[in-house]
Amino acid sequence: MVQRPFKKDIFQEEIKAQLNLNLRQLNDTRLTFVSITKVELTADYKIATVFWDTYDSSKRGDVMKAIDSVKGKLRAILASELKARQVPSLTFHYDGQFEAEQKITDILNDEHRQGKN
Repeated sequence: MVQRPFKKDIFQEEIKAQLNLNLRQLNDTRLTFVSITKVELTADYKIATVFWDTYDSSKRGDVMKAIDSVKGKLRAILASELKARQVPSLTFHYDGQFEAEQKITDILNDEHRQGKN
């Protein structure tokens, strides 16, 4: 039987939602402004690549250390929250979407200011 892709999408979104919810419940201030932006599961559902971002890019290193220290706890929480036979292993990667958006905004603002002068 072939898995339907939409089920995978739903499971990825559920993992993302649970991680975002549970990150806020952990008592680590370094994780306060962290957001899970995307989750990608492998075809066999064994590994979830989790993309994260923070509103303060200067604290990216501290955030990565904090994520590494709670990775096992997050997986255990997922195991208790998700209704799945197997919870995927989690690998975390920085997603600089907020940083890229800010750069684009800055460029557009500069262009707008130059056009007005």
